[in-house]
Amino acid sequence: MDTSHPARQPLTDEQRLQYLIAGISDYAIYMLDPQGYVNSWNAGAQRFKGYVEQEILQQHFSRFYTPEDRASGLPAQALAHALEHGRYESEGWRVRKDGARFWAHVVIDPIYDDAGALLGFAKITRDVTERKLAEDKLRDSEQRFRLLVQGVTDYALYMLTPEGTVSNWNSGAQRIKGYCHDEIVGHHFSRFYTDEDRLSGMPARALTTAGDVGRYEAEGWRVRKDGTRFWANVVIDAIRGEDGRLLGYAKITRDLTEKKAAAEALDKAQAALFQVQKMESIGQLTGGIAHDFNNLLSVISSGLEVLTMRHAGGSDAKTLDSMRRAIDRGANMTQQLLAFARQQPLEPETRNVNRIVSGFESVLRRAANSSIDFVLTLDPKTHNAVIDAARLESAVLNLVVNARDAMPGGGRIEIVTGNVLLSQDQVHGLAAGPWVRLAVSDTGSGMAPETIARAFEPFFTTKEVGKGTGLGLAQVYGFIKQSGGDVVIDSVLGQGTTIAIYLPAVTSNAAHFHDVETETVLIVEDEPDLLDVASSLFMSMGYDVMTAASGTDALGLLASRDVDILFTDVVMPNGMNGVELAAYTRQNYPNIKVMLASGYPQPALRLDRSKLGEFAFVSKPYRLSDLARSLRSAH
Repeated sequence: MDTSHPARQPLTDEQRLQYLIAGISDYAIYMLDPQGYVNSWNAGAQRFKGYVEQEILQQHFSRFYTPEDRASGLPAQALAHALEHGRYESEGWRVRKDGARFWAHVVIDPIYDDAGALLGFAKITRDVTERKLAEDKLRDSEQRFRLLVQGVTDYALYMLTPEGTVSNWNSGAQRIKGYCHDEIVGHHFSRFYTDEDRLSGMPARALTTAGDVGRYEAEGWRVRKDGTRFWANVVIDAIRGEDGRLLGYAKITRDLTEKKAAAEALDKAQAALFQVQKMESIGQLTGGIAHDFNNLLSVISSGLEVLTMRHAGGSDAKTLDSMRRAIDRGANMTQQLLAFARQQPLEPETRNVNRIVSGFESVLRRAANSSIDFVLTLDPKTHNAVIDAARLESAVLNLVVNARDAMPGGGRIEIVTGNVLLSQDQVHGLAAGPWVRLAVSDTGSGMAPETIARAFEPFFTTKEVGKGTGLGLAQVYGFIKQSGGDVVIDSVLGQGTTIAIYLPAVTSNAAHFHDVETETVLIVEDEPDLLDVASSLFMSMGYDVMTAASGTDALGLLASRDVDILFTDVVMPNGMNGVELAAYTRQNYPNIKVMLASGYPQPALRLDRSKLGEFAFVSKPYRLSDLARSLRSAH
């Protein structure tokens, strides 16, 4: 028996094509008649549309579309487009048999016979849902990232091309640098740098560093659109593709101008505090040494007087005279040291600063040699100040001599007076308000910063040995600080020096002061001698004075007379004490300024501290300058 298989008939090309199409499972490949009805179906169509061949043949292909697409006529539009253009291609949502949706890539081609008659349409559909979801996810991620970047306003975030051209721009960059998106995209980032940084090649170095090591970070001045500068922290990161090729740079800039200014202000305040503490410490040490040295000089001076009486006219007279001159120089030096230590006795009084300077002009001119142009610029409206006139003359003379020595080849010295209204901390340690400024300027050699820092220290000098004790500026500093003011040096090496003295102003023009010539002060003091002294001090400042020996007497005067200022002792033996009198006055006569005085320090007073702290306070023994300062703070 012949068991061999019968010979297979060879497949025609049409059969091979049919088998090929039927076996493809990744694409839905099927035919539509000219009206859009399905007349063929392959395995791929069945796999991802869900219909078997018997279910879908002779059904219209529009059932694969969503209800909204059918309502809009999209199936008919697709066939019409294919006829008109020879091809239709699109992507969109399609519907499976079970109602689930998938994202489809669709191609429709019209099919013609040899005579050119339309036979129908070939339709190829591919399920690309996974790709669509991935793209949507990526797009959502990119959108969230864009929103994040655009929402950041404290940082400038943007991209640069490998050549340094700006390729995008966030709102923070616009806020910080001033350029909007269209103004800056396409321009080189070097325009944000200062002229000096561009000339030095800094922008190129920044990109080179980021490209070589992957990151560049620095701080420096940058320029806004309007030309103003700001202090920036800058980070540049190189961005590379998977193949390592440089795609560009990510640049982050933060405006640190306020932080830098705050840090500089803190450094300045700390340096000023250190200087004050240093000068206070040196002053305490100097004062102690000066007192001890004065005692030693007193012993030597007394002994010298005894020797002089025993050897009057003898051969030792010349030696004794030399010793006496040495003692006088030593005594003068101790006075200078005491001035720096703010322990010298002063005789302050209300004086016109212009009159003090102009009355001493001839001496000042002689101190400056003929090669120096000496100029006085005195503002006639300069206020009075409470000052020891003789000590002020000595201080100004010291400054003029220093200015002269700084100009051995000649130059210009100018003394300028005027009023200044200082803001808080404009001059360290001085309160806001009106001050008198007296400045001595020269065109001499100037000072280096390290010299300025030590200029007021005793015995510090830049002069040659034997040409200065180093006590001149120290004496000026101590005297002015003791008078309630301050001294400020403004100098540049090689460009001259200005040393400005600030003194508390006594003025009837400032808003915080009344006309002292018409004010009346009521002084309450149970010690007759102290009452006389206080009366003299207030009368020397131009006040009308009334006196009372007790709180009870003061109450009667307050009720019967017009009083502008109450100046009362705190501790009084009988009846109402000074704090009670002050509180009563504040409650019943709120326009009267109140000042308290006591020989006890405030912490030692066994009184209501909360009430005590409400009033200006002067410690005994007080001087005229103490009263003047308290009057400025009294209310």
